[in-house]
Amino acid sequence: MVGQRPDEAPQAHEGPDVPPGATAASRRGQDEAANETGRVDHNARWDELDASQQENNDIVPLTRTEAEQLFGAQVSRPSRVTPFRVVAAQVVLSLVATLAWWLFYKPPGVAASGVPLSAFLGGAICWLPGALFAARLKQLSRAGTVFNWVLGEAVKMGVTIAMFVAIAFGYHEVQWIPLLITYLIALKTYWIALAWR
Repeated sequence: MVGQRPDEAPQAHEGPDVPPGATAASRRGQDEAANETGRVDHNARWDELDASQQENNDIVPLTRTEAEQLFGAQVSRPSRVTPFRVVAAQVVLSLVATLAWWLFYKPPGVAASGVPLSAFLGGAICWLPGALFAARLKQLSRAGTVFNWVLGEAVKMGVTIAMFVAIAFGYHEVQWIPLLITYLIALKTYWIALAWR
């Protein structure tokens, strides 16, 4: 560094987040830990920074009027995107993708019904667990807790995995490319809904 002698160690910067003298106390704590064990405990510095951050935790939530001033009047309006609308969009996209596979994809040596059925099943793997989750949310709308939400997500993931396994072992003529691509198309509906919100 400029103005520093070669035999001097660089000094820690005391910025706005670090209280004056904290770096010196931190260095003393590290030196004491190094003297006792012969090793430097780098975690001690992070623990001290965490403690100082928790002491200075002055986060104040916005009021409704402050939020409207920052983000506009639409912040108070309920979202038009509901779980059932997302599921309906997934069903529509699955059907459109199934129609596209049926019209434009004809692999040699495959039965004509295998491709669209595989594509439809790929979409169903996405929207059927989503529909179950949305129905559960509607049923528990008055008693919605984090545990119920997590349990619903676990059921949704379990049903998705079970459907993949059932199709893999039960439907031997499955065409994996249409199935997986249609599944991914239906899965991306969440992002479209989030952007549309």
